[in-house]
Amino acid sequence: MRHFGRTSILLAASILLMALPGWARIWDVNQLGAQGDKRSNDAPVIQKAIDNAAQAGGGTVYVPAGNYRCGQLQLRSHVTLYLESGATLWVSPDKADYQRGNTFLLAQDQNNITIGGRGTIHGTGQEDLQRKRGDKRPRPDWRAGILRFTGCTNVAIRDITIRYSDTWTLDLERCEDVVIDGVRILNNYYRVNADGIDPVSCRRVRISNCSIVAGDDCIVCKTREGRPCEDIVVTNCVLESIATAVKIGTESPSDFRNILVSNCVIRNSTIGLGLFIKDGGTAERISFSNCTIETIRQPELANESLKDSIYPIFVDIEKRQANSRIGKIRALSFSDISILSDNGILIQGMTSGRIENVSLRNVTMRIDGAADYARRKKHVGGKTEKTEDRRETVFARQPSYVTLANLDGLTVNGLRVLIPDEVFTKFNRSALSLHSVTKATLTDLRRDPPGADSNTPVVMMENCRSTLLTGCLALPNTGVFLGLAGKETADIFLKANDLTSAREAMHVSEGVPRGSIRD
Repeated sequence: MRHFGRTSILLAASILLMALPGWARIWDVNQLGAQGDKRSNDAPVIQKAIDNAAQAGGGTVYVPAGNYRCGQLQLRSHVTLYLESGATLWVSPDKADYQRGNTFLLAQDQNNITIGGRGTIHGTGQEDLQRKRGDKRPRPDWRAGILRFTGCTNVAIRDITIRYSDTWTLDLERCEDVVIDGVRILNNYYRVNADGIDPVSCRRVRISNCSIVAGDDCIVCKTREGRPCEDIVVTNCVLESIATAVKIGTESPSDFRNILVSNCVIRNSTIGLGLFIKDGGTAERISFSNCTIETIRQPELANESLKDSIYPIFVDIEKRQANSRIGKIRALSFSDISILSDNGILIQGMTSGRIENVSLRNVTMRIDGAADYARRKKHVGGKTEKTEDRRETVFARQPSYVTLANLDGLTVNGLRVLIPDEVFTKFNRSALSLHSVTKATLTDLRRDPPGADSNTPVVMMENCRSTLLTGCLALPNTGVFLGLAGKETADIFLKANDLTSAREAMHVSEGVPRGSIRD
């Protein structure tokens, strides 16, 4: 029986090792001399294991349960770093333990790299920093991020937990064929620059089944000059950010293409979904679907600069500097989005850089508080010099929960805005407000309450042209359903609507040209 028991144990151990990638070549860091006592710097031993595995043509560096204090590690091609459940790599706060830059895990121009297991990487950014109201402490001169891969291909990061990165957590630059799956990133919500995942000018990236809490953006795609960011999929993630949960931009000198975000839960975030095109790039074929968004719960605790820039969805084109190129956004889709917020959506192009072909389908907004727009402004996102066409407040302060400006080509189908009576009494706003929008089709729009005693229309259009309103029903006790304003208004078509329950089906302001409305 004793022999049988030992055989069973050996068999189980063999099965475990065979389950690890590259199981035929295993380098156990404890057997090579790692202490795992949180006092000794185990980086030299772990680095030796990585180098040995690479020299052997590839294999797995196995980190058993224990606490390993480590300085910087450089990963190599065809090597898997496997952190066993109960294993924690404690990132060294000592600058002397870093030979290149300020990142714990480095790789440059490598391929077939995997980081996996149920273990943990514990960073150094536990304390609050410049995100809470009144926190004026200076940023440290040196801060350690967790991972930076540059020019790498066939990268996989799976199942690990990362805590308290002091700056960008997973920084991927010019990488291709990347899978990030089942990863938990739990940073300090109130620590500035503590991003989650940053694909910068990357191609073919799949981020799935991740849970991220970040003191900056959770997932943010950026570009550098001459290199696009394209073919990105984000799905089945739970995200919480004091900044933006899923962002495209602000670094945007090159293009963003084919980015799909789906099945995500966004909670307690200043901005849920955001596009910031500031440096002349084009963002196109971008889709957000089947997501829930809850904006920040306690804005009074956050930095003063955030409290007047809360948006469940925010899209903006601007020039970072007076001599910056004007970028483009086109083929942008939002579908099956459920929002809980006291603030509204803002999508705005420039007068000389209009957004093209936007669709919002089955978007439901439930308003949970009476946010005053008197000091509201557009979200800046990074440093920006004031230029003539910044439009900092003009559209942000419109009395509306979905405000769209400077667009060519728009579809809104199935919009619902649900407002508590006490909030509507204090701030009676439109469900949808369009400003300088052309070629729009608006279908099945509803605001509840309908506003029996209000002159604020359910739908407002200012200087819009070639627009069709169809398939809309005015609820009983609707005050005004459609409002029109602006001397550039033209070719507004109303077809197959039932607005008979409204006190005033349409209110046309002075200055709207005669003949603008077509039945």
